[in-house]
Amino acid sequence: MFHHMPAVSPSSWNPSYKGICPCVCAVVCKTPQISAPSSDNLRLKLQFGLERLKKRELTISETIFCASQRPRQNPSIRKEKPIPQNVDFPPILPKKKKKPFPIPFKKIQKAAREDKKLAQMGIEKPLEPPKNGLLVPDLIPLAYEVLDAWKVLIKGVAQLLHTIPVYGCSECSEVHVALEGHQIKDCLGPTSRDRHSLHSWVRGSIDDILVPIESYHLYDPFGRRIKHETRFEYDRIPAVVELCIQAGVDIPEYPSRRRMKPIRMIGKKVIDRGGFLEEPKPWRLGNPSSPVDFDTYRANERFPPPLSEDIPRIAQETMDAYDFVRSGVMKLMKKYTVKACGYCSEVHVGPWGHNAKFCGAFKHQWRDGKHGWQDAIVDEVFPPNCVWHVRDPRGPPLRSALKRFYGKAPAVVEVCMQAGAQVPDRYKPMMRLDIIVPESDEAKLVA
Repeated sequence: MFHHMPAVSPSSWNPSYKGICPCVCAVVCKTPQISAPSSDNLRLKLQFGLERLKKRELTISETIFCASQRPRQNPSIRKEKPIPQNVDFPPILPKKKKKPFPIPFKKIQKAAREDKKLAQMGIEKPLEPPKNGLLVPDLIPLAYEVLDAWKVLIKGVAQLLHTIPVYGCSECSEVHVALEGHQIKDCLGPTSRDRHSLHSWVRGSIDDILVPIESYHLYDPFGRRIKHETRFEYDRIPAVVELCIQAGVDIPEYPSRRRMKPIRMIGKKVIDRGGFLEEPKPWRLGNPSSPVDFDTYRANERFPPPLSEDIPRIAQETMDAYDFVRSGVMKLMKKYTVKACGYCSEVHVGPWGHNAKFCGAFKHQWRDGKHGWQDAIVDEVFPPNCVWHVRDPRGPPLRSALKRFYGKAPAVVEVCMQAGAQVPDRYKPMMRLDIIVPESDEAKLVA
C-alpha cells in the first residue's frame, strides 16, 4: 500500500534550489515509499508527475525573472512627444499672491545649506562660467544670433502692423488682432462695471504685440548694486538685449566689462572681484530721443509699409525670428542668471537683483517698495502675450456666448498667421483649430 504524502510546511522549503528565482519558493516533495508488490506502472506514473511539477516551477520562475527586468532603451534615440490635440490656456496668476517658485523651494533650501556649510568651513564656493564672471565661449555665437533675430522680429512686426489691424483695451491689458474688437466680457479695468465688462478698444501699437520688458544695463554685473538713489544713473534696455550683452555681444553704446580672471566667493560674500572700475555714463543721457534698431521705440515710424506681394514673406520671416528668439533666450537662461520679482513684472539680468524701491504690487508696503527677487522663467523675460484666435478676421466679432469654443495664440503668431505665414504645430493645440464654432442658438444644445 502507498503512504499518503505529508503536507509541505514552510520549513521544508529549500530556497537554495538552483535554477529557480528567489521570489518563487521551490516545493520539495518527498518521494513516497513504494512497497515491493506495487506495479512498475504506478512507479512510472509517479515519477512522470514529479518531473512535470519541476518543469512547471522552472517555467514560472523564468517568467517572473524576465518580467522584473525593464527593456533597455538606446539613450541616443529620443522619442518625440506627440503633440496633444488641445491644451489649456496659460493660467492667469492672481495679483494678490506671490508667483510660484520655478525651482522647488526645498532645492533652494538645500543649496543654501550646502553653501553655508562650506562658508563655515572657510572653503570657497566652486563656481563655473558664467557664475564666476567669465563668458561661456560656446554661447557667444548664439547670443549674436538671438540679437539679430530680435532685430528682425521688431522690424517684421512694425511692418506688418501697417496692414494688420491691432486693437488694445484702454482700461486693461487685453489685445485683439482683427478688423474690430471682440465682444467678450472679460475686462478687468477700473471702470469695467460701467461697461458691463466690455472692453474700450483703441488702436494698438507694437508695444501691444511685443510687451516691453526692460532691465537695467550693468557695465559690471558683479560690481556695485543699483541703489534706489542711483537708479537714474543706469540705462534701461530690453531684457533680451541685456541678456545677449552679458552673454558676449559687444554694443558700442552699451559697453560691458569682460573679466580675464574669475571672481571668488565664500558663501554669499565676494572676496575677490578684481576691484571696482569706473562705470561709463549712461548713453541715453546724451541721446534721449535717438532710436536704436533693437528697441521698439518709434518702430512704426522707422519702418515703412511693405509691398503687398512681400507681406507673406515678411510674415514667415517674423514667425521664424520669434521662434528663434524664444528658444535662444531659453538656452541662454540655463546658464546666465536672470531674476524676476515675485509680485510685479520687473526683471533684472544679473547674479542678484537691484535695490530700487518701486514695486507697487501686492503688500509692497511691507517690503518698503523692494522687489521680491526669484529666478525668472522665459515667459517673464519674453512674454507670449496670448490673444484670442480669430479664424475669419473679416467675419463677425467674437462673442461671450461662444467663448469656450475659441482658441488663443501668442500675439506675434496671430499677426503673422493673418498675414499669410504657416503656423508651427506646437501652437495649434492652444488655437483649437479642430473645434467647430457653433451658432449662438446651437451653443445651448452642446453638452
